[in-house]
Amino acid sequence: MSTPRATARRPRDAASSGRRTSRRPPSRAAIRRAELTRRRRRLLGWLLGAGLVLGVGLVVAPLFHHAVREITLPLKHEDIIRQQAREKGLDPALIAAIIYAESRFRDGQVSHAGAQGLMQLTPATARYIAQKSGGIAFKVDDLGTPQVNIAYGAYYLRYLMGRYGGNRTLALAAYNGGEGNVDRWIVSARRGDRDFRVSDIPFPETRAYVQKVLSAQRDYRRTYPTELGYR
Repeated sequence: MSTPRATARRPRDAASSGRRTSRRPPSRAAIRRAELTRRRRRLLGWLLGAGLVLGVGLVVAPLFHHAVREITLPLKHEDIIRQQAREKGLDPALIAAIIYAESRFRDGQVSHAGAQGLMQLTPATARYIAQKSGGIAFKVDDLGTPQVNIAYGAYYLRYLMGRYGGNRTLALAAYNGGEGNVDRWIVSARRGDRDFRVSDIPFPETRAYVQKVLSAQRDYRRTYPTELGYR
């Protein structure tokens, strides 16, 4: 019995034997192309990220601006303000500024002196206005209604502007400090042969009030031109 011959084995190539073939190093052109590709990818990623941020910003920024404006310079009941400004011949921004200084547009405000509502009218002043304006059915509780409160406040402001010859400083000083005090301050200023100025107001609270309203009037006219009917 013959012994089987071993079959001849074919030598394995370099790859199958585990030996690595020598590779040529990449050319400079290939390196530059690879680097350019990486730069393009980074640039594309940056542009996509920037576009996403910009898109979100375009949506969020107006909402953020509106929220900040509502906190720092609130405005409500602009339809009533425009109506009363037309009827009383007043600047709507001035009415808004008084409401801002008196109550910051918060309904239901009552001061320690009993002044009520958005424009902070005392019951005595409101009854006087009701009598002059023909509001025979007026009740003090009506001051909590924005329509009534702003209407009466605008009526009183129109009265003060007329009494003091259209002088906003005097009218606002009287709105806060009382007509009797303003009358005395005017007499004192005339004795000094000069016009009455904000700095002549002896009450620090009233002086600060007048300055605050005049500043807020400018801000409301600039910030809310559409809402207050300027355009």
